[in-house]
Amino acid sequence: MKPLSGLKVLDFSTLLPGPYATMLLADLGAEVVRVESPSRDDLVRNMQPQIDGQSAAFRYLNRGKQSITLDLKHPDAVTVIHSLLDEFDIVIEQFRPGVMDRLGLGYEALKQIKPGLIYCSITGYGQTGSHAERAGHDLNFLALSGCASHMGRAAHGPAPLGVQVADVAAGSHPAVIGILSAVIQRDRCGDGAHIDISMADNSMALQALLAPGALNGGAEESYETHFLNGGGFYDYYQTKDQRYIAVGSLEPQFKQRLLETLEATELACLDDMTLKIRLQAIFISEELAVWQARFAEVDACVEPVLSMQEAAEHELFHSRNMILESAQGERQIAPAIRFDNQIPVMPESAPLRGQDTEAVMARTGLKQEELESFRQAGLFG
Repeated sequence: MKPLSGLKVLDFSTLLPGPYATMLLADLGAEVVRVESPSRDDLVRNMQPQIDGQSAAFRYLNRGKQSITLDLKHPDAVTVIHSLLDEFDIVIEQFRPGVMDRLGLGYEALKQIKPGLIYCSITGYGQTGSHAERAGHDLNFLALSGCASHMGRAAHGPAPLGVQVADVAAGSHPAVIGILSAVIQRDRCGDGAHIDISMADNSMALQALLAPGALNGGAEESYETHFLNGGGFYDYYQTKDQRYIAVGSLEPQFKQRLLETLEATELACLDDMTLKIRLQAIFISEELAVWQARFAEVDACVEPVLSMQEAAEHELFHSRNMILESAQGERQIAPAIRFDNQIPVMPESAPLRGQDTEAVMARTGLKQEELESFRQAGLFG
């Protein structure tokens, strides 16, 4: 039995933050039912490349879940959701504040039906405050929270990231933490909760090393001004073949091993920025493969910058079983949270839109005639 077996989640989210959160819950054993619009598709489903009619990204984010279609604007949608609350007691949604209220599906309305309901709302700027109604994306949350002011290069300014830090690290992960904390609280006292996850708030909270100083009279960090953001020799260095190598040799013993391996111990007395220039001159002299071989057995926090394909083939991720492959040849990143050193298995494939509507509706307790009338009225699309 998986750790979260028994938790039942209704997922009203799309795109990345909510689906990533419910993927984590599903990977850990929760039953997750996606409530999808019958007429408006999740944009991630249509990304490229496609596998059996759904994008590879969608199949990853929504693996191990079920899908029902429901027109939430239909007057009978509330009846169906109320019936599902007999069994499902966790809701996660990602609409702008007030949308679920207008649909009759907000927390205050649903907790009257299910007092122990755990209801998680993920938004860009939170349920309250000056920007609550404002649209935004990952880039915007990193900008307003101060993160983008020190992530980039002095010559070019902030750099867009290929990993959605605000969406996932400041959206999905705190949502899961909040939901599981609320489950513990409910087990203790029986109370449900409405969890307000703001991706902008949580982006600000991620700045654990730089923000506290700036808030308490310290210098305001900018691009390449701190030893952790390129202001020292802790950085990426280009190699002769236009590849890069990461040097994280901050501690004295690692710095010593770095310089010994480079046969450059005379550089130990240099200040960080001068050392950085000298290191770049050294690394540019050979191709990445040469440096990989030289540092392969050296514990100095020096590693190659790999592409996704290269990372997937790297011995580290092979030894950790981090890439799974289905019988049909589809490859996915394995669940990264491990219990008891269990070897991960390929989760069930993501559902097609609405493929579980009939099966889930059969669990609601609604009469067949009533379900048929809903169907005829277009509630399920």
